[in-house]
Amino acid sequence: METAARFKLDTPKSLASRVAERLREAIIDGEFALGAMIPEEQLATQFGVSRTPVREALNQLQLQGLVVVRPQRGSYVFEPSEDDIAAICEFRCVVEPSAAELAHAHDLAGTAATLRAAIDEMAQARTDRDAVRYGRADTRLHEAFFDHCGNPYLQGAYATAAVKIATLRTHLSAPADVLHPRGFEQHSQLLALFERGEFGAFRTLMHAHVTGTRDAYVNRLKARRG
Repeated sequence: METAARFKLDTPKSLASRVAERLREAIIDGEFALGAMIPEEQLATQFGVSRTPVREALNQLQLQGLVVVRPQRGSYVFEPSEDDIAAICEFRCVVEPSAAELAHAHDLAGTAATLRAAIDEMAQARTDRDAVRYGRADTRLHEAFFDHCGNPYLQGAYATAAVKIATLRTHLSAPADVLHPRGFEQHSQLLALFERGEFGAFRTLMHAHVTGTRDAYVNRLKARRG
């Protein structure tokens, strides 16, 4: 007991961690474009802090893959290659159906409630033509399978890519998805298959959904680059 007490730490969030949280949110929500330079001095002024916690925050985000820090040049939002996108989507095709099947066994009611709430939010975002709100709800829907799957190792594996997945969704798919019904309809179909436990069909539809997303991402990246 004495040893345990001696090593007990009170660790409130550091200033750098709070800055990192706000910057992570800004990148995911599209306040910074993919590949954009992140102005350290300007951010320090806006946050009312020195440049040190801003740099520490950027280093934290680099570990998550959201930021690329280039010595003597500055910090930039990541910009994916076509190979990066293909690898992320391949990863999703492998892990998401497995997480969904586990979530069905572990917490069917809780998962289905989260999925329905996300779809309702997506529907309202489509009505309002709000791409950021749509992207956030889309992210909640896909993350629900992991949140409710009951397997911390699967959750940890997904967490390695989750922020990149959310960022790509907001930047490259949500602006179109909020205008066109196909992706929204696929989410509703995924919910129905999940509730019925039809995981052969679920896996097939998830694969089609994610590979369609991959192709859309690649096309939009090409269009952005001219």
